[in-house]
Amino acid sequence: MSQIYLKNAYIITMNPTRDVYQKASILIENDIIKEIGQIEEIKLNPKAEILDVTGKIIMPGLINTHVHTSQQLARGIADDVDLLVWLIERIWPYESSLNYEDSLISSLACCVELIKTGVTTFLEAGGQFVDAMVEAVDKCGLRACLTASIMDCGEGLPEKWRKSHKEYIQFQEDLFQKYNDTSEGRIKIWFGLRTIFNNSDELIVETKQLADKYRTGIHMHVAEVCEEIDFVKKKTGHKGTIDHLNHLGVLGPNLLAVHSVWLTEEEIDLIKKNEVKVSHCPAAAMKVTLGFSKVKEMIDKKICVSIGTDGAPSNNKMDLFRDLYLAALIHKGRTLNPKALISEEILEMVTINAAKCSLMEDSIGSLEVNKKADLIILNPDFIGSLPCYNIINNIVYSMSSENVEATMCNGKWLIKNRKVLILDEEELIGKVKKMAMKIKDKIKVNDSKFNIIPNE
Repeated sequence: MSQIYLKNAYIITMNPTRDVYQKASILIENDIIKEIGQIEEIKLNPKAEILDVTGKIIMPGLINTHVHTSQQLARGIADDVDLLVWLIERIWPYESSLNYEDSLISSLACCVELIKTGVTTFLEAGGQFVDAMVEAVDKCGLRACLTASIMDCGEGLPEKWRKSHKEYIQFQEDLFQKYNDTSEGRIKIWFGLRTIFNNSDELIVETKQLADKYRTGIHMHVAEVCEEIDFVKKKTGHKGTIDHLNHLGVLGPNLLAVHSVWLTEEEIDLIKKNEVKVSHCPAAAMKVTLGFSKVKEMIDKKICVSIGTDGAPSNNKMDLFRDLYLAALIHKGRTLNPKALISEEILEMVTINAAKCSLMEDSIGSLEVNKKADLIILNPDFIGSLPCYNIINNIVYSMSSENVEATMCNGKWLIKNRKVLILDEEELIGKVKKMAMKIKDKIKVNDSKFNIIPNE
């Protein structure tokens, strides 16, 4: 039995009573939190790893509820364009050009950036090579809900992706049976629906049936742009995407509705009634000009809302600290209410709320006895995050990924003292740069408006 003992820490538990210890310890045995609080060191075995973390903050690992691992190598190819240009003219050509090795490098790079920014669990939004995602997550030691990109219809869809809804249903069921609960139980397989533009009603309904059968989740971009609502109204006569999904009978607690920007009040009530979960992506929503999601209104109705970064070409950082900061600010400005989203609510969105969105709230999202040892250590002693009068406020408004000193998932260190332990980061950087040269030769990228003087 391995033991890790972290002592003298400021511990933010996010447990049901939101207990915060000012100077306490955590005992981890294998992959489980054994004790929290004042712990007698006599309980330790001779080979226990003991770390004095005086002055440091321990909190649950962050949970990023909307990530595109396969898009990591597309950072910068689709800046300053609207969503439909972004998707059809830039991202689809990029994604359809990938092979397994490309997707693996992209997924590894994404996982490393997530780890360095304090994420221990992420929810994949959908890619073409789930096998590559699995390999990357297994190697990097993260916890993840992985999803294939599923599109069976729609304009502009690359020919290689055009399959019947029956083929896609069988494909996803095979993935579930092959990979769900693998890698020490860290990998869960969810079912994907990319967008209402590209998913037939038959696919949507049968995906819901499959997810219910296997008691897993559905990851779907929902009510993302105003054009989507016009499309639904014209095609179905319903008021919007949520209204249409309700008529199809697919709303439920296992649906994660990502973005959820263009909603009517009636649709917000449907989300509440059916216990649908929501992933809010503030940076991507502004960068790709989606609009402002009614997050305060949803939280006021006790809807479970979490935060996601989205992918590298739509954010363009996978730094969840930056997104929780933006989420706190955007909704104050939108509502002209300084208490629209307070720091405690923001922290819930990236921990316990996100755990509920992942359908794993019984094992992650808070530091509690018998939960998984998924945690991060923050060092507040940076000039940009001091002084510190209120630690919760500082985490949301002043800290960033530079404060992340260590990341642990499933009782294993992924980074420690800011050093990546699970792979050779420099070697990976070299592969990313090499892959980028190949992609640039194939895919249109943004040209600079500045006068770039060539090296003669």
